Amino acid sequence: MDRLLKWIEIPIHIFMGIALLGGFLMMMQISADVAGRAFSHPILGTNEIASGYYMILVAYLPWALVSRNDQQIIVELFTLKLPPRAIAWLDIAAKILTIGYVGIFTWQTWLRALRQMAAGESIQVGGSYLAVWPSRFVLPAAGGLMVAYLVLRTARDTRDAIKR
Repeated sequence: MDRLLKWIEIPIHIFMGIALLGGFLMMMQISADVAGRAFSHPILGTNEIASGYYMILVAYLPWALVSRNDQQIIVELFTLKLPPRAIAWLDIAAKILTIGYVGIFTWQTWLRALRQMAAGESIQVGGSYLAVWPSRFVLPAAGGLMVAYLVLRTARDTRDAIKR
């Protein structure tokens, strides 16, 4: 189990690197577009590329890393007085619910990405079109990696909770 958790860190870090690169490229393109506007030469399609590609990379690819680092929002108001064993089981239950929700999200976004690919989804940029259907596969990829990580983590946490 621990070995699989180590191996899954490789794609988690790759996804985070791609998200960081997407954020950097978005920042550079928008900065160049703003500078170009000052000289009446904006970069055509900056808004469409930023919203159709960069923002999706930045928003979704870090999901598995957030789960790995336990950096999701947690409200501890009602669990502060619980014993550690109860908190461990509550965390396991929360992970199982998250697996279910993100699993459904991943499945639905996969089906939607396939439909958008078949339709050749694109947006008009100036006088031509920009294909945006490839970015639709980022959501199921990010969700799938998060689910895979959470399944492994839940199995490990359950094993550890039973040993207590």
